[in-house]
Amino acid sequence: MNATHHALNDEGDASHAYRLLYNLVYCSRVAAGVDDAAVARIIESARRNNPEQGITGLLVFGSGIFFQWLEGPRDNVTQLMALIAADPRHGNVVTISASEELRERLFPDWDMELVDSADIRAVLLDAKQNASETRHRLALEQLLQELDAGQLSDLGTA
Repeated sequence: MNATHHALNDEGDASHAYRLLYNLVYCSRVAAGVDDAAVARIIESARRNNPEQGITGLLVFGSGIFFQWLEGPRDNVTQLMALIAADPRHGNVVTISASEELRERLFPDWDMELVDSADIRAVLLDAKQNASETRHRLALEQLLQELDAGQLSDLGTA
């Protein structure tokens, strides 16, 4: 389902197109024996294939950990997640959050941007500052808290 409508956001702006988007956040460890060239192929594959599926998001790699925010049509995101979970280059795949809602994309201009783990805090803070809705700011704040204390705490400590 690709529902779109215009609605008022928290600031009263009706110019944003809202879509029914599925959002999934996961992290995984690089499997033993996966070298830098294989990681580069994973990243290139995401940049090439995800836009064709209507998937945008954020990909972070550092300290042997992938962290990815995916957003797009539910079927496409869940199919991609199944491929990632079955990929032998990924180990210990953990879904951090998944939800579907009528909203604008958090990363609309990022087909799949690679962010160095040392820069993830700045990227998330920038996205939070520029988020047009309170619920987006809260979601990004939750990711920042998770980055500090939770499953993502070793990102940025490469």
